[in-house]
Amino acid sequence: MVERVMFMGTPQFAVPSLKAVAEQYDIVAVVTQPDRPASRGRKPTAPPVKKAAVALGLPVLQPETLRDEEVVGKLGELAPRVIVVAAYGQILRPEVLAIPPAGIINVHPSLLPKYRGASPIAGALLAGEEETGVTIMLMDEGMDTGPILAQKATEIRSEDTTGSLEDRLANLGAELLVDTLSRWLDGLIDALPQDDSEATYTRLISKDEAVIDWSLPALELWHRVRAYNPRPGARTSWEGSLLKVLRAHPDVQWRGSEEPGRVLELPTGTAVATGQGALFLDEVQLAGRRAMTIHDFTRGQREFVGSLLGE
Repeated sequence: MVERVMFMGTPQFAVPSLKAVAEQYDIVAVVTQPDRPASRGRKPTAPPVKKAAVALGLPVLQPETLRDEEVVGKLGELAPRVIVVAAYGQILRPEVLAIPPAGIINVHPSLLPKYRGASPIAGALLAGEEETGVTIMLMDEGMDTGPILAQKATEIRSEDTTGSLEDRLANLGAELLVDTLSRWLDGLIDALPQDDSEATYTRLISKDEAVIDWSLPALELWHRVRAYNPRPGARTSWEGSLLKVLRAHPDVQWRGSEEPGRVLELPTGTAVATGQGALFLDEVQLAGRRAMTIHDFTRGQREFVGSLLGE
């Protein structure tokens, strides 16, 4: 008998998991967020999970909230044995948690108990971690506090951003999910409680947090540039315009007397003086323009070198 599974997810991160589960199980419904405008003034856009579900011919539900008793009742009527969650975007009430007899399995992009919460990938980059991974866990009423079924680690490369890690962890999570799900349903896995004393937490990142403080060390700024790419984008100001720093690399050994924020032309490239060391710019984007390598940008904006950023 093919097991009845309900899937809950919304962004691109969840799509590989949906596709992997759909290959092996009977998906009774895909629950995702309602269509929303991609930006101000735009028409409502279907979330990536909805697009994938429609392409797979799966039934889609898009409730505004799971606090509605009628919605919860409808989910219960579908009688899934297990619910799989990957970045759904809403808190699950106890009434929802109680629906599937085999529990609710969540794909979380960190090595729990580290980096619980809304921004685990960015959190690992901000902390300068050299490794992260995915956790397959059982959901309870807490924020990523449930017992662990499986984990798999991956190296954080120097060129990684939140975007690149998200893609890699999405695929890694999908692979681990289908292996773990089958073994869990067959009773072959013992769920292990998390060590709460080792827990760290993350939250949603605001645009204000992404404003670059050039008085900070170059190494910390490098972590931030990577963590805030692609959203919301590390940002500074130049001649009254927003300038995003998309890619960069630090030189922690550089010593100079220039004030933090001053743009320098050094033998190995264009850099910005920081509170400690220099941050070399690799790719930037001026407001209203396309992203450009720093070489192309400075070729068209010759007054950039020598200017002061963040004024």
